[in-house]
Amino acid sequence: MSVDWGSGTELGEFRAQVRAFIAGHAPGRQAKAGVRSPENAEELAELRRWTAALFEAGYLGGDWPVEFGGEAEHDPRRDVVVSEEIARARAPMHSGANGLAASALIRFGTDEQRAKLLPAIRSNEDLWCQLFSEPDAGSDLAGMRTRAVLDGDGYVVTGQKVWTTNGHWANRGYLLARTDPDVPKHKGITAFAIDMDTPGIDVRPLRELTGTSDFNEVFFDSVRIPASAVIGTPGQGWIVANASLAEERNGVSAAVVDLQLAWEDLYALAQKIEIEGRPALEQADIRQRFGAFRAEIRACALLGQSSFARWRAGRERVIDAPAGKLWFSELNLRLHEFAVDLLGARGILTEGDVDAVDGGRWQDAYLYARAYTIAGGSSEIMRNLIAERALGLPR
Repeated sequence: MSVDWGSGTELGEFRAQVRAFIAGHAPGRQAKAGVRSPENAEELAELRRWTAALFEAGYLGGDWPVEFGGEAEHDPRRDVVVSEEIARARAPMHSGANGLAASALIRFGTDEQRAKLLPAIRSNEDLWCQLFSEPDAGSDLAGMRTRAVLDGDGYVVTGQKVWTTNGHWANRGYLLARTDPDVPKHKGITAFAIDMDTPGIDVRPLRELTGTSDFNEVFFDSVRIPASAVIGTPGQGWIVANASLAEERNGVSAAVVDLQLAWEDLYALAQKIEIEGRPALEQADIRQRFGAFRAEIRACALLGQSSFARWRAGRERVIDAPAGKLWFSELNLRLHEFAVDLLGARGILTEGDVDAVDGGRWQDAYLYARAYTIAGGSSEIMRNLIAERALGLPR
């Protein structure tokens, strides 16, 4: 049920190469649902080695400038293939906010910043975290209150960030802070590349519904950073952030593969779960649900393909990303809700319970699925964007 991205002979051969590379180099453990942090230092080291190997083999960073390891004639479809194959192998995705930071540095960074920071991203010597969201500024990112006040030859940062994935492991941070409170809120923001071991930064892991700590809250108590940490120019942070976020296009294709794999696993679950002494899959209404899910996954795949094609042709629509994100996140939630329903009374068991079906993976995926409907802009915000910008409805 994969979408055809123009898979001619050359692209098909590339996919086979990527698949063979993943089989020989990917970590042995299978990735959990969602964007998860390493649970210990050993997993972190393993993820660093894996990501560095992908860069070294040329499977990541092909769209970078040639002087930093990119390809002179890069085909963006190859990035899609790599994302799909990593997802299909259930291998961990590359780490942290490194891709976001690299995009910002390539487009807006100084020569000195790029020369210092980009090689360390390729080698995975540096692990970045994204310091955007705040307790009162998540989906409304421009409402941030964290301040960076110019003081001599640097800035003093005070405030709080939250939902910072890998914040407890990262040694570098991609920070947005308000540098001018007297202009419209989208215009007074500046982007920074900061060292996470700077005095005054306090990272506190948050324990989640899943029982893990993938997110963190980060406090800045009069943190002094040099003016050379600015990415772009002061006040350009909103433009820098949106440009780097727009480069994350390959997540849609990987997300579709995740949905396909979940559907296949769920189908197998329905064959072994019994209802009134018979496999659940023999129930007509359950088979209908499976058919409906499969059709919706196919539609999500085609939506991603059409969005990608418009982007390559320079005709991308402002609603493409919100529509794709909304469709995937809501479908993913409903699919895993259905899985827990199928489990019946055993649906309340979790990982570690002796009688938990499939090791409790369905409950973990279900609990995490709600995060997808919030992260990157909540479903409510996505619906508002589509209504206002595509349908022309009043605010």
